[in-house]
Amino acid sequence: MDDVRLIEVKEDILADNAEAADALRARLGRDGTFLLNLMSSPGAGKTSLIERTAEAVAGTLRLAVLEADIDSTVDAERLLARGVHSVQLHTGGLCHLDAAMTGQGLAELDLAAWDVVILENVGNLVCPAEFDTGAHRSVAILSVPEGDDKPLKYPLMFRTVDAVVVNKTDYLAVADFDLAAFRERVQRLNPDAPVLELSCRTGDGLEAWVDWLRGEVDAIR
Repeated sequence: MDDVRLIEVKEDILADNAEAADALRARLGRDGTFLLNLMSSPGAGKTSLIERTAEAVAGTLRLAVLEADIDSTVDAERLLARGVHSVQLHTGGLCHLDAAMTGQGLAELDLAAWDVVILENVGNLVCPAEFDTGAHRSVAILSVPEGDDKPLKYPLMFRTVDAVVVNKTDYLAVADFDLAAFRERVQRLNPDAPVLELSCRTGDGLEAWVDWLRGEVDAIR
């Protein structure tokens, strides 16, 4: 009997994606455009953080958004109503974006016209962490109502990002979220990732987030 032939499909897919992501970063570099991959579970506040960020950098950084969802155009319409240039991406049922999908979205933009493009990934703490989108930096958002145990349940997400945002800190007074325990869990997985606490509703802590973003944009340039 012949030996069973084993094909590592996932490894091949990830290797091909990594190559495409590197090519995308090179293209972005030629245009001088910084790409940020924003990830979280649904409802953590990705779109709200983008709105706040756009307000804070208006007049100093030209910002556009790629909105990724399985369906609907709700978030893109919301951003457009606030004057934020947005392109909607539908994943056709997929729970993440990869470099090829990101490239399709970026093809709809004149990259030289934008300093920063924020990619709002599909709401999911699992699949998006596995795929390099070609972004220069990746950020995970966790909201206080979700609980401080998420780094224990979804370690890959918190291990692979460049920064972690804790949103909805205005709920801390009525939640059992342990910030110290959360920080320790993130630190154990990813010692170099800063944990930035903020509230998109009240505006508390947003200055530190915008300062971090500006610093990363400058570093890439």
